[in-house]
Amino acid sequence: MNRDLGQLLTAAQLAADRAAGFLLHEEGRRGPDQWSEKGRADFVTEVDRESERLIAETLLGAAPGSIVVGEELTPLAAEAATRAGLAWVVDPLDGTTNYLHRFPFYAVSIGAVLDGEPVAGVVHHVSRNVRYHAVAGGGAFQDGMPIRVSAIAEPRQALIGTGFPYRYFAEELPRYQPQFAAVVEHAGGLRRPGSAALDLCYVAAGSFDGFWELKLAPWDVAAGTLIVREAGGVVTGLDGETAVVRHGSIVAGNPVIHGWLRQLLNAAR
Repeated sequence: MNRDLGQLLTAAQLAADRAAGFLLHEEGRRGPDQWSEKGRADFVTEVDRESERLIAETLLGAAPGSIVVGEELTPLAAEAATRAGLAWVVDPLDGTTNYLHRFPFYAVSIGAVLDGEPVAGVVHHVSRNVRYHAVAGGGAFQDGMPIRVSAIAEPRQALIGTGFPYRYFAEELPRYQPQFAAVVEHAGGLRRPGSAALDLCYVAAGSFDGFWELKLAPWDVAAGTLIVREAGGVVTGLDGETAVVRHGSIVAGNPVIHGWLRQLLNAAR
């Protein structure tokens, strides 16, 4: 492993562990009267903000001169994720609604993006205390053990993950519904757990054979994209664009299922 990438990975792991410990300590302590709604069904609490603050403090201390692009503190700086230099692209609590309802599918996601390319990533599945990580050219791992995308090539055997549109509900639901129907008809199964960062890790580990979602943000995908690719998978936009650390759609999977899924989704009307 390149020594510099190893240092970035170590910093990301420390920050993710620190945030995960805080989230576990605070779980169940915020009632609905303490939830703010950023948009339709898009909740945030002081827990999200404090988690991001802890992460930023750790990362900036480890890498002076870098920047943190996060969902809660710096969302308007999303374009900085593709700038020259080092940017940490952070989701301090991916799956906030799950967390608030004590549904155990939420994560901390931290991606190190260097000159616009993801080079190190950590996704910590907090409730299970499972950590996924990858560095560019170094493979993908779950709790230190190598992981690989599935070998399933038959769509009717494939389990596909998805995320329902909610930030741009009126705009995206008419586009999403025929895609949903097509996948239900042709795939072996469809699941919506509620954390894109973890969905991507499930693709990397071979639990999902494919995944798609519309209108994701850089902090949703920066770490997970690298983890999937290092596990032998493919991640693009619906249009086939490989630079996915941006606002937009995403399709991921093992090489065969990715191609099939992208074609199916684009044909759905």
